Amino acid sequence: MKNIAKTAVAALLLSVPASAFADADDDKLVINGETEIVTKTTAPAHLDGALSEVISGWHFRDDGTQAMEMDDFDNPGMIFVDQAVESWAKVDGAAEKSCASCHDGPESMAGVRAVYPKWNEAAGEVRTLEMQINDCRTSNMEAEEWKYTGGDMTNMAALISLQSRGLPMNVAIDGGAQSVWEQGKDLYYTRTGQLDLSCANCHEDNYGNMIRADHLSQGQTNGFPVYRLKNAKLNSVHARFKGCVRDTRAETYSPGSPEFVALELYVASRGNGLSVEAPSVRN
Repeated sequence: MKNIAKTAVAALLLSVPASAFADADDDKLVINGETEIVTKTTAPAHLDGALSEVISGWHFRDDGTQAMEMDDFDNPGMIFVDQAVESWAKVDGAAEKSCASCHDGPESMAGVRAVYPKWNEAAGEVRTLEMQINDCRTSNMEAEEWKYTGGDMTNMAALISLQSRGLPMNVAIDGGAQSVWEQGKDLYYTRTGQLDLSCANCHEDNYGNMIRADHLSQGQTNGFPVYRLKNAKLNSVHARFKGCVRDTRAETYSPGSPEFVALELYVASRGNGLSVEAPSVRN
């Protein structure tokens, strides 16, 4: 089985030493000339030495892609944020409420994205930002849930995340969240699929290496929702998880499933200390 795994990784990674590896560059990310983003920092202690430094995926992109994120005028993800601003004020549901009915404005969400996913004591579960949005819709607005990875949901998550841009990720993993975090950690290191690969095989063992026509990053989630040039839209964390699992030729979990919630909690905690970047721009 180990030989199969090695063969699978070798088949995915290019083998030309001169171009197959790219150290994370030393460029500085400052958005709109004023918001400094922490894109490299000491790895959180709970990683137990697995990484010495955590690095934003921004560092593994080419100069042109990096530049798009440095100015909101050039960031194509901001188009979808503008759509969410309209949704924020839109009355929906039997209660005839909007987001604006309970919250002063999107700016009132400052700090929220930086701590999600988080343990919700009243509900007795770890909630992602998307889960909390849907709870607000069903409980307060008496409106229908949004599709977990749908455009309305991802756009709203981006608008909320934008309010925390520049703040450090600070996801709690103790208390009620601990057992879910442990589950997520187990999923991160478990090999799956015909290629017998885990998340760690790519994003811990091989970040910086070339896979197909792109460089692997550490798979940090501080930039989500992410505008991907590949599909020209905002992408949620669970949509990306689904794609990654599919690439290992494994049967994937559903967005919003307990497995992906646990995995998101664990992966988000790996980036504690990095700044919230959303909406970021990636290949």
